[in-house]
Amino acid sequence: MKTASLRKELIYNETKVSVKVMMETETSKEIRILFKKGQIMKEHKAGFPITVEIHQGTIEFGINGEKMILKTGDLIYLNANVPHNLLAKEDSIVRLTLSKSDKIERVRKVIE
Repeated sequence: MKTASLRKELIYNETKVSVKVMMETETSKEIRILFKKGQIMKEHKAGFPITVEIHQGTIEFGINGEKMILKTGDLIYLNANVPHNLLAKEDSIVRLTLSKSDKIERVRKVIE
């Protein structure tokens, strides 16, 4: 058994999005992404399917040139290689579920 909390030890970075691996399982990596209002993750794509949950806050989620507003409790699933970007409309906590085969380094490069 493994446990983690998306709401403990919240350390927001004032200049860029904060990314932390919360848990690794046999099949996935659970990532917490902390956004201050106005912070972005530029357009990128994952080589494997992903699931994004807005745990708290509001995110403008861009996908294939369209924008949608995702709020607390919303989920979105993307197939591999779908270009997308995120913009925080308010301070937000986002949970990203990656395939075990995906690399956290890829996510960190997006915010640099």
